[in-house]
Amino acid sequence: MAEKARIAILISGAGTNMAALLYASRLGDAAYKVVLVASNDPSAPGLALAELEGIPTFAHAHKGLTREAHDTAMEAAVLAAGADYIVLAGYMRILSDGFVERWQGRMLNIHPSLLPKYKGLDTFARAIAAGDSHAGASVHLVTPDLDSGEVLAQARVAIAPGDTPASLAERVRLAEHQLFPRAVAEYVSRWRNPDWLLAEVRRHALALPEACEQESFGSAGFRAGEGKSGKYFAYFSDRPHGHDRIAMLVKTGSMDELHSLVEDQPDIYFKPAFYGASGWVGLVLDRPGLDWDEVAAWLARSWRAVAPKRLTRFMDIADEF
Repeated sequence: MAEKARIAILISGAGTNMAALLYASRLGDAAYKVVLVASNDPSAPGLALAELEGIPTFAHAHKGLTREAHDTAMEAAVLAAGADYIVLAGYMRILSDGFVERWQGRMLNIHPSLLPKYKGLDTFARAIAAGDSHAGASVHLVTPDLDSGEVLAQARVAIAPGDTPASLAERVRLAEHQLFPRAVAEYVSRWRNPDWLLAEVRRHALALPEACEQESFGSAGFRAGEGKSGKYFAYFSDRPHGHDRIAMLVKTGSMDELHSLVEDQPDIYFKPAFYGASGWVGLVLDRPGLDWDEVAAWLARSWRAVAPKRLTRFMDIADEF
């Protein structure tokens, strides 16, 4: 069974979106499991539901505390639960910048509008007043700027003639319960998605000078230099021959280095068929917690090994100092 991401859900009230996330986590081969439900309101009804379903809970009132002090208490509970991600499901608190930054890329929220429209409060009243044909909900990454993080998924809900903010909110809530679990599942399992992994490798590879993409034996390959003189510095392979993982192949400095990497870290590196004889190493990509800075460093190093001297000359000079 695939490894499941561990999520902590923060709530402030009834926790209907929390419930949708929780029950979805128990269906089939779910991508995540709920390890904590926490609230800034000890009387939040959602806590009782979580307790009934056997989920650990935590509550800490925010009254009388600085924002940073309260966030520290909530974060301590999240860490103690061993959560990989934090999901905000009706958590009515603006978080401190430090808390958000520590969980960058690992904190998700649902907002009741089609972002970037109508950040903040009173979203349904604003959509009705503007004469919009649709309202909806957006799942997005949390950043220090309110409701401004990358939008991961949206659901559109038609606005009916005569709708009030309350009547519209009821229908949008139904859409939220469908959208949120799916968006969270897709996001926390993206490290197993070859399309997402290839897009990330492509983004880093093509950021290098005069890098281009060219298919090689059915796989994406990346070359350094122009025209026919360009040389491959990386390949992306979904389960390369003789291996059952998604990987990136890059050049090492020597066969000794290749063998050392494979021997010391066999869960991360392997000697690929065909390419291994020429000193290429396979770097496993489909693993949680992958360090993309490490991936970028390998791409840059491999690029430098084959790039034209006119591109690497200044780098070589800088290395001498």
